[in-house]
Amino acid sequence: MHTDGLIVVDKPGGMTSHDVVARIRRLARTRRVGHGGTLDPMATGVLVIGVNRATRLLTYVIGSEKRYSATIRLGERTLTDDAEGEITARAAAGAVQDAAIRAGLAAQTGEIDQVPSAVSAIKINGERAYKRVRDGEQVELPARRVTVHQLDVLDIRRPQGTEVIDVDVDVSCSSGTYIRAIARDLGAALGVGGHLTALRRTAVGGLTLAEAATLEQLEQRAPDVVGLPMAEAARRAFPQRTASEDEARVLSHGGPLTAVGITGPYAVFDPAGAVLAIVSERGGRAKPEIVLAPA
Repeated sequence: MHTDGLIVVDKPGGMTSHDVVARIRRLARTRRVGHGGTLDPMATGVLVIGVNRATRLLTYVIGSEKRYSATIRLGERTLTDDAEGEITARAAAGAVQDAAIRAGLAAQTGEIDQVPSAVSAIKINGERAYKRVRDGEQVELPARRVTVHQLDVLDIRRPQGTEVIDVDVDVSCSSGTYIRAIARDLGAALGVGGHLTALRRTAVGGLTLAEAATLEQLEQRAPDVVGLPMAEAARRAFPQRTASEDEARVLSHGGPLTAVGITGPYAVFDPAGAVLAIVSERGGRAKPEIVLAPA
């Protein structure tokens, strides 16, 4: 049974990321469980969970590029910028042209300054922004620099008998990008308002839905729920180097190795294939950021 490693969960809608962590704690029979990047309750898809020593890899997972499929509804604005919140404004979007929609989304690609959704988990003076909004406060969050690597329009649908437009998109972006904010800003740019009606995360770095397990599947496997044992998780997430036995000894005690010119952070393995540490090179030395060798 693998007790240290990553689990790629296909999160269902209606659950918080914290709910999923609580469920995995019960299934894996350990308290040391964490997640690599929050998904809103409405969202589904890839949620990377770390178990035991692998929780230390989550810092790197959180910073990975993300990929989503989403549906933006034009013609309605909501309090939360997604379908969870009440509708705060409506406008007839029927006259908006496809070309204007595509141009509005193209303007949100590349490096952009994005204002996160006010109903987000970002903390203001120690309190979550969403709590302040629910308590009736007006919340203004500062813009942050994010990168939208790719934003493809898959379909533009005009449901019969309505004045709304539904836009299906595929988005590849840096960590910290809010897809809800893309929907809100597209609606604002077109003058009709917009919000997100569906969001599915399809990849976090190199971890995709292809290796994701549902909570029902994990229930059946419990307590052997880890899908990617430590060494395999490190191989999937990092460049790698194999240490000699002498180097392995040095590294397992937190000592540095000689640099070999690998752009870090990268994983170092012992001759038997066990992961020892995550290191970064500077000043001619490969210094451990975290040591993973079992004590």
